[in-house]
Amino acid sequence: NPTVSNSPVVRLINSLIRQALKMGASDIHIEPLENRIRVRVRVDGDLQEILTPSKHTQSAIVTRVKIMAGMNIAEKRVPQDGRIEMKIDDSLVDLRISVLPTVYGEKIVMRLLNRGNFLKSKEELGFTPENMEMFDAIIDSPNGVFLVTGPTGSGKTTTLYAALNELNKINKNIITVEDPVEYKIEGINQVQVNTKAGLLFATGLRSILRQDPDIIMVGEIRDEETAEIAVRAAITGHLVISTLHTNDAPSTVMRLQDMGIKPFLIDASLRGIVAQRLVKKICTNCKTEYNASDIEKELLGVEGEVILHRGRGCPKCYYTGYSGRIAIHEILKMDKDVREAVQNGRNADELAAAAQKSGMKTLRDNCLELVLSGVTTINEFSQIVFKIV
Repeated sequence: NPTVSNSPVVRLINSLIRQALKMGASDIHIEPLENRIRVRVRVDGDLQEILTPSKHTQSAIVTRVKIMAGMNIAEKRVPQDGRIEMKIDDSLVDLRISVLPTVYGEKIVMRLLNRGNFLKSKEELGFTPENMEMFDAIIDSPNGVFLVTGPTGSGKTTTLYAALNELNKINKNIITVEDPVEYKIEGINQVQVNTKAGLLFATGLRSILRQDPDIIMVGEIRDEETAEIAVRAAITGHLVISTLHTNDAPSTVMRLQDMGIKPFLIDASLRGIVAQRLVKKICTNCKTEYNASDIEKELLGVEGEVILHRGRGCPKCYYTGYSGRIAIHEILKMDKDVREAVQNGRNADELAAAAQKSGMKTLRDNCLELVLSGVTTINEFSQIVFKIV
């Protein structure tokens, strides 16, 4: 409808989404404050303000977004969720919408699901050659459990989807259960969790096992029941891939034990773990070098003359000094030394020592390489080290 598409609020929303996509944002926050509206976007993990629409436009903005997302525009007392598929500059954009009532009105968060960001090949994940070799060996297993771990926003879903893309062959029956289904992948049977209908990860997983699967992807192992079914499925000949929230790869084994999985079952089922984080990359347009201070060298654990890099800030990176992010990884492969440590009930530190003996590079090691090679900053390194200690 030309009249609708030319209205000020429609142009505002479309312009906002277009700008967020141009900036590479993952989320748009439209927040009602007492006397104004604040619009922020999350770029490379950080929120930055880009717009302050007039307070009198608040109702029109919320109503427009609700209509686009298929929500109840009359309901303003309870949270609502929806989804929008739209074309922006000839590109199909998928947005997940959350509306939350606050004291100053309804707050909107739009999650931009950029297909190019999620559907990466394994070569685009940022693995070192050694880590790529271990990743290939793990996903080539005919059966077993493969876990990707890390906090929210660490790129776990992207890694899972890359593994699925690699495994997606005509002779394999692949079924997923996700909350929600982020992207539809041709040739893969994807099931969405529906809590209201009683379709949870555990119930979905049970049903999948009656569908003659070769490979099963569970969006997240959240409870003992899901963990137990996943392990049993792996032992009976299926490859199961999933995620957990743990700080590093060795502590994932401890988490499985805390969920009631016996060490001998972990030993029999687990094939490998990828722990990961995302670190910001220095903007190549305004990148400068400087000599590391004694304090910085002590933090990095290096000696002698060390050249480090940082971004000055420029229009290209919106004066942040950073542009884009890269994943760092820690891959634990279940080989002889690690298996013995699991069987003998070793703690996370002892497991880490066994894994490093077998070639595991820690998240810290991986990040240090990126700092010394000028990809990221010591500030990003210090945040990673602080968060995994």
